[in-house]
Amino acid sequence: MATNITFHPGSVTNLERTQFLGQKGVTVWLTGLSASGKSTIACALEQHLLNLHKFTYRLDGDNVRFGLNKDLGFDEKSRNENIRRIGEVSKLFADAGCVSITAFISPYLADRATARELHLKASLPFVEVYIDAPLQIVEERDPKGLYKKARAGEIQEFTGISAPYEAPEAPEIHIKTHETEVLDAVRIIVDFLVSKGYLST
Repeated sequence: MATNITFHPGSVTNLERTQFLGQKGVTVWLTGLSASGKSTIACALEQHLLNLHKFTYRLDGDNVRFGLNKDLGFDEKSRNENIRRIGEVSKLFADAGCVSITAFISPYLADRATARELHLKASLPFVEVYIDAPLQIVEERDPKGLYKKARAGEIQEFTGISAPYEAPEAPEIHIKTHETEVLDAVRIIVDFLVSKGYLST
């Protein structure tokens, strides 16, 4: 960390933002294998919340690598830094009163725990959503052809094939996408947010 710096707190409180926006900031963290349905559900959730006139924004694993994280690879160290940065960014969105939706494989328990801790230290809610689909199913889906390339050895350190995915041990929400339609998944997430008082409908 840089030295000779001082955190400069603002005069606007989190409560003021909540009252102005009529909602609480929260991060909804979608994690799961590639092709499990994270991005599809995240897009549908974002659209649904906007239809409800809620302040929301979606952060997608591929998209951020075109800008913020374009300097990172896919080795374990780079993956750790990828999730650290997104944890910080999603925390800022949540602090602004936004429903921050993140759709990242985020394969490691420790990295997701770090993202959660960032939010808890800032008194911001963090909702982990395990987007679950068996490896056989995601390989059959394989919309980008990545599993086929990984099986052929063309992609190294590919999560689920040549790199591990550590499934959440106690996620707030567990959605099995091979058994759940997209709109039902959105309803499950929204119902949870409402039940916790993070959203009103």
